Amino acid sequence: MVSNNAVDAFSETFTGKVYRPGDAGYENSRQVWNADINRYPALVASCSTTADIAAAIAFGRAEELEISVRGGGHNFAGLAVAEGGLMIHLEGVNSVHVDPVTRRAYVGGGCQLKQLDVALAEHGLGVTAGIVSHTGVGGLTLGGGVGFLLRRFGLACDNLVEAEVVLSDGTVVRASATENADLFWALRGGGGNFGIVTEFVFQLHPIGETANVGMFFFPPDRGPDVLRFFRDLPSRLPDDMAILVFGMDAPDAPFVPDEYKHTAGYFIQLVTVGPWAELAAAADLVRSELSPVFEMVEPMRYLDLQGMNDAFNPWGVHGYEKAVYLPGIDDGAIDVMQRHLPGKRGAFSYFAAMTLGGAYARVADEDAAWGGPRDAAYHFIITATCETAEELADDRKWVRQFWTDMRPFGMSSGSYINNMNEYDEDRVRAAYGPEKYDRLSRIKARYDPENVFHHNQNIKPARIVGAGSS
Repeated sequence: MVSNNAVDAFSETFTGKVYRPGDAGYENSRQVWNADINRYPALVASCSTTADIAAAIAFGRAEELEISVRGGGHNFAGLAVAEGGLMIHLEGVNSVHVDPVTRRAYVGGGCQLKQLDVALAEHGLGVTAGIVSHTGVGGLTLGGGVGFLLRRFGLACDNLVEAEVVLSDGTVVRASATENADLFWALRGGGGNFGIVTEFVFQLHPIGETANVGMFFFPPDRGPDVLRFFRDLPSRLPDDMAILVFGMDAPDAPFVPDEYKHTAGYFIQLVTVGPWAELAAAADLVRSELSPVFEMVEPMRYLDLQGMNDAFNPWGVHGYEKAVYLPGIDDGAIDVMQRHLPGKRGAFSYFAAMTLGGAYARVADEDAAWGGPRDAAYHFIITATCETAEELADDRKWVRQFWTDMRPFGMSSGSYINNMNEYDEDRVRAAYGPEKYDRLSRIKARYDPENVFHHNQNIKPARIVGAGSS
């Protein structure tokens, strides 16, 4: 608990906004994308400057409040909200500046992907940036950052070149390859363990305004043939083309015939920002060997591509997910997918395999804290996104059983912390492996020795590893 007198005194000097339960703005701040998260912080400090953030950290520590950090509020686990704690809300730290000459973007820690993509589109530039436009740049990047451009440019964190960070003692530092290099290494995949990032600096790439997109639908009984074809596609298509397969319901979209809307099946999705001829050739390959029952093959604005999945991830759904890395897709894994496709209840629930390789695989494992194996062939994710809590109760069981059945076909090393719904120290350790975890815990001990930033997929400071401290 925090006293009203303490909050009053803080509010008098704090230049941001302070929300207590009952205040206008409090409910909007505490509610995040995943409606399954229903926690009540004691206080929300809405920040617009680095000084605001440092002051909020100092207040939270003085009052012994658990501190959480909210950027986009899109994390499935709801890490932005700590029950009875202090939420440091970065909603005002959301500027984007693009330097088209150096091809650098300077992005506030509270930005959403859409803000970044809109700013980059003015210059025909891009960077790997997720697949749902209202995701926060901060959480996505610190955890790693997968997206349609992954095979062309690597992860979002692979394109991070510098960051400004407020540490747990209020100190503001820069991190790059030449300044606080250990912190810079840790920020690229180590999550929000080391401080609050107020500015991300990304290296950008020319992509133009247009993405070429193909979506090909197949009914459930075609699943085994579709999945076997999909697993061979990476060897037959350019290694910078995004290649995905989804097990999901066909949406209520203009390109879907009425008789297939809301019908479960498989989509193969192909995306490139390269020449149209590349997508056209890939589409001919799919048609000639699989004969989809319907398709959408067209150029579209890259911005529209980035918002394509928003309809399946509306604000206020109830969500849960798990993931595993696959070294390949063998027939046993295909049997598991085929068996579980009809088991979901929620109209938006799905599973997907994203092909890795390309630029992602050309980054040396030791270059960043990212724990995912660079030699993995696929990132496989199982997601429950439900309109009601009752639906989620069923689909959470579906996700867990599906994941359990897929694990024998997965890789023992690496995991994506952004897909972890529950905190499990053993899983976090396994996500990075012993060598990276030990290095991260030593860096944590240097920059956050008291583990102030622990409302995350936590890496404990080296001096208290195994001691059971939070």
